[in-house]
Amino acid sequence: MSNGIASIAEADVIFVIGSNTTETHPVIGLRMLQAAKDHGADIIVADPRRIKLADKARLWLCQKPGTDAALVNALCHVIVRDDLADRDFISSRTENFETFAEAVAECTPEWAEKITGVPAADIEEAAKIYGSAERAAIFYTMGITQHTSGTDNVKSLANLALLTGNLGKPGTGLNPLRGQNNVQGASDMGCAPVFFPGYQRVDDDAARKRFEELWGGKLPGKPGLTATEMSQAMIDGTIEAMWIMGENPVMSDPNLSHARKAFSSVKFLVVQDIFLTETAELADVVLPAAAYAEKEGTFTNTERRVQRVRQAVLPPQGACDDLSIVQAIAERLDPEKGVAFQDDFRPGGDRMDPAKAQAVFDEIASVWPAIAGINYERLETGGIQWPCPDKDHPGTPVLFENGFPRGRGSFTPVVWRNPEELPDAEYPFILSTGRVLYQYHTGTMTRRSQVLEDADRGPVIEMNPADAARLQIIEGEEVDVASRRGTITLPVLVTERIRPGVTFIPFHYKEAAANLLTNDALDPVSKIPEAKVCAVNVTKKSSGTRAA
Repeated sequence: MSNGIASIAEADVIFVIGSNTTETHPVIGLRMLQAAKDHGADIIVADPRRIKLADKARLWLCQKPGTDAALVNALCHVIVRDDLADRDFISSRTENFETFAEAVAECTPEWAEKITGVPAADIEEAAKIYGSAERAAIFYTMGITQHTSGTDNVKSLANLALLTGNLGKPGTGLNPLRGQNNVQGASDMGCAPVFFPGYQRVDDDAARKRFEELWGGKLPGKPGLTATEMSQAMIDGTIEAMWIMGENPVMSDPNLSHARKAFSSVKFLVVQDIFLTETAELADVVLPAAAYAEKEGTFTNTERRVQRVRQAVLPPQGACDDLSIVQAIAERLDPEKGVAFQDDFRPGGDRMDPAKAQAVFDEIASVWPAIAGINYERLETGGIQWPCPDKDHPGTPVLFENGFPRGRGSFTPVVWRNPEELPDAEYPFILSTGRVLYQYHTGTMTRRSQVLEDADRGPVIEMNPADAARLQIIEGEEVDVASRRGTITLPVLVTERIRPGVTFIPFHYKEAAANLLTNDALDPVSKIPEAKVCAVNVTKKSSGTRAA
């Protein structure tokens, strides 16, 4: 997030697109509702479903799945056309505006209505609400990114923020909400094939030299494979061994049949987790890990806040914290270079030495200037948001107040393109997937709670009443949902909250795994899969009546 969570209270307009915030990020969703209640902040929701946040919104834009960039381009068109752009900000802090303005000149609300299904009048109104605000903030999640055009979707939102000067001040910003705990921290620490810790590219000679000196060895200068590219590499035999930590790709990856084939094909699979997940069931070796309250370290949350995690309870017998496991294996792989604590490694029931995790954090702070001023002593009194370049710096709640890392912010012309897979006669519905309030990701933890299971309605496919009536399907009736990749069976939830021609299935449930259906086509830049749009058919189970 470019801005902190507290900054929501200072926003005049809150634009939420591709994020079911009140269910997937309920604390942040509550802050949005509070801003609307306390000082009349206007909420604009753009989502193919009428999510609960839309009930409190000033305006709901119900775009077709996969048409986000067309919608945002049209918003930008109106803002440029009606002179709502922040010309001072554009001239002093951005570049490439004229090229961008030419690119959106033809993206009229009428043009966008034909693509998105959103009435042109609503696009006009949304643009004027956002463009006229003194402080407007954008929030998004995987409803924007999990597309073959995900990179372009994010660039279009960046254009919108630059166009109106809504960066670098409280109550504004471009704010991606992280979907899981410490995703931001994992990203910061280099859990990507392109970066060393601190977003220093592996193909940058100077950066690579710094880490070679720090770690005492030669490092590759070529980016590796992304997680989504690894599946095919396992099938091809390019990857012969895989070590999975705290992830359940056999449930969370799109096109699960392909994912299962990959993890069944790899010669040697190690899974390190706190429970025996569906992925761990395929493993040659399972390493039982400690949960968050059973270890020491830091987590970095969605607003870039680094926070101390302290061991509250001992791990169960046989389980151990991740750091000790990794270091023990490193020691055995290369005893001369390993820095593990082999002599005192006793898995299970042990209290972790905070100095071990502290040493790792201090090491990264020595080569990443953005956290150079953060240490365990300072974190004892509370979290700190990076960048924090020195020990006297208080942290940075708002990014880009004094400029952008590259100098000027660059507008990027975005040409909207269709999703990879569109409905046709055989598969006439669009399927989108997402989360619900009572479950978390693949249910590895939440589905072990009977309280949450009792509160949750379980797997369903949401369908508009007009579609259900045409197929003679009633509420609660079981149907087969098929795509080109698989078929699942589950009951129907008939609801006006979803537009005709579109269906929605939460992906948490192994008994009706939505990702058996989803498309593993990738964004060409980020390599993220298009889990939010694919074509499906719905079959009435009792009679075999197919959708038409």
